[in-house]
Amino acid sequence: MTQQMPERIPGGGVDLSHLAARGQNGAPAGAPASAAAQNGQGAPAVVDVPALVIDVTDASFEPVAQLSSVVPVVVLLWAERSESAKNLGSVLERVIGELAGRALLAKVDADTNPGLAQAFQAQSVPTVVALVGGRPVPLFQGEIPDAQVREMFAQLLQLAEQHGVTGRVNAPDAGSDAAPAEPAEPEIPEAHIAAVEAAERGDYAAAVTEWEAVLTRAPADAGARAALVQVKLLQRLQGQTTDGIRSAAAAAPTDLAAQLAVADLDVSGGHVEDAFLRLLELFPSQDDAGRGAIRERLLELFEVVGVADPRVIAARGRLASLLY
Repeated sequence: MTQQMPERIPGGGVDLSHLAARGQNGAPAGAPASAAAQNGQGAPAVVDVPALVIDVTDASFEPVAQLSSVVPVVVLLWAERSESAKNLGSVLERVIGELAGRALLAKVDADTNPGLAQAFQAQSVPTVVALVGGRPVPLFQGEIPDAQVREMFAQLLQLAEQHGVTGRVNAPDAGSDAAPAEPAEPEIPEAHIAAVEAAERGDYAAAVTEWEAVLTRAPADAGARAALVQVKLLQRLQGQTTDGIRSAAAAAPTDLAAQLAVADLDVSGGHVEDAFLRLLELFPSQDDAGRGAIRERLLELFEVVGVADPRVIAARGRLASLLY
């Protein structure tokens, strides 16, 4: 994969991304940046942990989540009553073990930890979510074949590397002496190839057209929908600079187009709360058309960030209160 950073990993191996993008010092908006978890000498961090597979609760989850700045933390929400959840847990444990400390598995009993189940919006078990740099990456629900699990992990490690999460954890079961396995390049579904190739060459208008065509043929393709909103954001930022966008917004604080643009920029740079707050505070002062434009943009940005993200949940609640 040659692109930057997806907020989520769509089904089928699509990796369209931009959320690690940070335009700085007049650089084009959407330009990539890295923020690796490193030690004082600039090398990837190595952290000692008791095990590669950890049972966590509502109360003990926070320190495990903090490890996602070092390695991806895969969260399995399961339940004793679910045979498929237990089967999937065995598969995930085996794959985690093969990665020699490059990822961690946190197992959460959804029945006894309702706080985490609600936070990750687990509608059923098993539900699998990852944390990369503290940010949730929805993966899948239900039991899937072993080959797809390995493909998902390959994508996840590539995502983490692109987002600067390149450390390792040492544990008695980590097999730290073994050479880390190289992630396999996931296969892109044939229906997605044209859209992915267009985005990779920077032709975002063509990529939007291709993703829309995919959705016309397959409206339930969640991966295509996720990729579409992401590439639309890239298209809106293309050709602009951080300084230009921010200067325009500062000069015209009531100009809707300028404020929408800086909200896009903030999301692309990871300043999610700032983007949401800007648009929500602007909402009451707008006419019906302006409110509709803000609502539409917020809904797109919610999908870009990921519906399980606590910041999205909070902003969606505030938007609902403004609407009704």
